[in-house]
Amino acid sequence: MRLLIESPEFILVLIFGSYLFGQYIFKKTRIAILHPLIISIAIIILFLQITKMDYETFQRGGQFVSFLLGPSVVALGYILYQQMSYLKGNVVSILTSIFVGSITGIVSVIVLAKITGADNALVMTLEPKSVTTAIAMNISAQSGGIPSLTAVIVLFCGIFGGIVGPFVLRILGIKSSIAKGLAMGASAHSVGTVKAMEMGVIEGAISGLAIGLMGVMTALLIPFIHQLLS
Repeated sequence: MRLLIESPEFILVLIFGSYLFGQYIFKKTRIAILHPLIISIAIIILFLQITKMDYETFQRGGQFVSFLLGPSVVALGYILYQQMSYLKGNVVSILTSIFVGSITGIVSVIVLAKITGADNALVMTLEPKSVTTAIAMNISAQSGGIPSLTAVIVLFCGIFGGIVGPFVLRILGIKSSIAKGLAMGASAHSVGTVKAMEMGVIEGAISGLAIGLMGVMTALLIPFIHQLLS
């Protein structure tokens, strides 16, 4: 029995099955806090606790899912190419928005970490929190952070942004579809893009564009900011 539950095949079924179950619950209830990612994480944590399975064993089984992160980075390039038409006439405003969003995300983490006394490894781990998981884990690894912890933080930032983002946009009276898409994609990456797609076609397309631009901008800015601070 132990060999079965620790096999890669069983762990893959657990990962995909828990997500599909979470998706089913979310579609039935439409309650934001019951997001499929939150439900699947809770199921997997409960499973690991009950079976006393260590993280290394679970990670070996989930290697296929980690492998898929690589192709997903390449897929972002295709999304960028698809949305090139939206750049026409809005290049300056879009790039400025992403630049300001990226700088704000990185610098706010550094300032808060210094105030709370966090060590450098934690700062490097938190810096790419606003970037999609595949890119964030690479940035974290190259900066000296902890990629697995970065993945968790990115996930929760995305869920939080996906839940709170539309409410904040309504309160601020943001009407522009491009602004809504940029805000959701730049702050809550793929989870925010799913929510942006529910707002409209343009919002979803621009949000997908923002994910790619935010990843590139953050990857370029973090080493530059480190150079300035050193």
